[in-house]
Amino acid sequence: MQLVLPYALTAEVTHRCPLHCPYCSNPIELHRRENELSTNEWLSVLKQAADLGVAQVHFTGGEPLLRQDLELLVRCAREAELYVNLITSGIGLTEERIRQLSDAGLDSIQLSVQAASANLADSIAGFQAHELKRQAAQRIRSSGLPLHMNVVLHRANLHQVEEMIELCLEWGAQRLELANAQYYGWALRNVQQLLPRREQLQEAEAAYSRALERFGNQIELLWILPDYYEDFPKPCMNGWGKLSLTVAPDGRVLPCTASSEIRSLSFENVKERDLAWIWNHSPSFNAFRGYDWMPEPCHSCERREVDYGGCRCQAFLLTGDARAADPVCKWSPHRFAITDRIGSIDDHAPIYTYRGR
Repeated sequence: MQLVLPYALTAEVTHRCPLHCPYCSNPIELHRRENELSTNEWLSVLKQAADLGVAQVHFTGGEPLLRQDLELLVRCAREAELYVNLITSGIGLTEERIRQLSDAGLDSIQLSVQAASANLADSIAGFQAHELKRQAAQRIRSSGLPLHMNVVLHRANLHQVEEMIELCLEWGAQRLELANAQYYGWALRNVQQLLPRREQLQEAEAAYSRALERFGNQIELLWILPDYYEDFPKPCMNGWGKLSLTVAPDGRVLPCTASSEIRSLSFENVKERDLAWIWNHSPSFNAFRGYDWMPEPCHSCERREVDYGGCRCQAFLLTGDARAADPVCKWSPHRFAITDRIGSIDDHAPIYTYRGR
C-alpha cells in the first residue's frame, strides 16, 4: 500500500489545564507533569516531524501555555519551516507572552469559548474564564496575530449559536469552528448531560444558516456535523493514519487525539522509536489502513472509500471492538448503541463529571 506523508502534527504538550470542560477530548487518565516529554525530547519530535513531511504543527493540551518552554518549541518549529498554530483557553495569555510567542514565530492562535453569556460559559468550563478569554482575544488582535476561535456545541449551549457567532465576530475572530461534541473521553462520560435532542439540533442548524447569511462575508464559519443524528459516519481523519498524527504528553504517537482510548492497541513512544518508523511501520498506525481489516458490511460497501469505515475510537468505545462498523452507520449491526442513547436522553440528567476533578 502506498503511504502518504502526514500533513499535520498535533503536539499535546501537556494535559494540565485550568479549565474542567465536561466534553474535553483528553483521555480520562490524564498524564501528570512528571510524565511529560522534556524540552529536548519535544525539540527532537518537531525536527523529526519536519523531516517526515509534516507542514503544520498545532500546539495544544490541556493548556499549552503552562509549558514554560513553549516559546522554544515554537521557535524550533518555525526554524523547521512548519506553520505554527497555538490552540489555547487563553488563560495566562498576557501581552508579554503573546509578544514572546510572536517573536518566536507563531503564525496563528485558536481561542476556545464555551458560550455567549459569561455565566453559562463559566459554568460549562468549571472556572471563571469568560472575561479572561475576552481579554485574551483583545490582546491577540492587538498583536496582529490572526485570531481563530472554536466552540464545542452540546445541549447546554446550542440555543446560543447565533449569539456565539456574534460574540466571536465582536471579539475579532477571522474564523470560527462550531464543533458539535464528539462522544469520547470526558464527553462520553457526560453523554447524558451533553447529548441534545434532534429538535434542538435542527433549531441550531437553522440558526447557523441564518448567521451564515448575515455574517458569511465577515467571518469564516465551519459547522462540524453531529454524527449521532446522521445515517452514515464521517470520514474520521480522512482515514486512519493518512492525514495527521498526534504526540501525547508522555510521548506516545497516536493516529488521532482520541485513539489512546483503544485499549486493544499498543502505541509506540518517541522515546523508543523515531517518528518516521512509527508512521510507516508501527502495528498501531497500520492497524486500520486500507480496507483489508474491514468486516462486513463495511468491506463490500461502496461507501468504504468515502468514510473509511468511520471512527475507530467510537467503534471501540461503543462496541468493545475497534474493527466493528461505526455504530453511527445505519447498516451497522451495532446501530442500537447510538439509538439507545438518543432514545434515553434525560433533560434533567445530574451535574457534569468535570474533567480532572
